[in-house]
Amino acid sequence: MARQIGTALPPDLLAALSQSELSSRLDGALPLVTLDAASRPHPMLCSYLEVLALDPATIRIAIAASGGTAQNLKARQVATLIVVDPERTVYVKCRAVGVPLRVGALERFVLKVEEVIEDAADPSEGPVRITSGISYGPAPSLDDPRVRATLDALRT
Repeated sequence: MARQIGTALPPDLLAALSQSELSSRLDGALPLVTLDAASRPHPMLCSYLEVLALDPATIRIAIAASGGTAQNLKARQVATLIVVDPERTVYVKCRAVGVPLRVGALERFVLKVEEVIEDAADPSEGPVRITSGISYGPAPSLDDPRVRATLDALRT
């Protein structure tokens, strides 16, 4: 059952997106949904490398400057970051603010959190639950030049 839990990241989600324990999340993926020119949802998968929560109300993302998601964010400024974890899914509705920063082939956006919705199984749904988040492999190395470039873009 989905319920609004606020207009800022809760402490556990802030910690998960803060990159404080990045090495344990290198194989995790987060869907990011923007709106295309025809107002259709445009999904992409971000890694935890590409997302950095600065505080409960501010998230930075560093994504390919030439991609559709970057173009959609510049044109329509709205996005929903989806965090799928065991036992719950969280939808973080955001608005892009300011001018994106170009860093090489990446563009860094600042997203302001506007609404956070948590969706967890209702007891009436029985024992069925989400058992894991979205993951990929092999996990990249923090020493990889592409990883360093992404992290640098987020922290610039």
